[in-house]
Amino acid sequence: MTSRNKFINRLFSGNSDQNIAFEELVYLLESLSFEKRIKGIHHIFYKEGIENIINIQPTKDNKAKAYQVKQVRNLIVKHKLKWD
Repeated sequence: MTSRNKFINRLFSGNSDQNIAFEELVYLLESLSFEKRIKGIHHIFYKEGIENIINIQPTKDNKAKAYQVKQVRNLIVKHKLKWD
């Protein structure tokens, strides 16, 4: 199993939301064709056809915040998004 598949499995298991690396979450959103702008530590992702805007920030130890991981997971499921 590739590291990407392992990450996707961790993301959708919901058991390790507090242990997802911030850069992994950024990479996933970019691979889903979200556009990004950065303002300070805020990484703001948006995509045409999706009304939700995703705003994520890293924690002090460069992890993604658990509630933001959940928001991304729910967005992927809601819109049935596929990655390359």
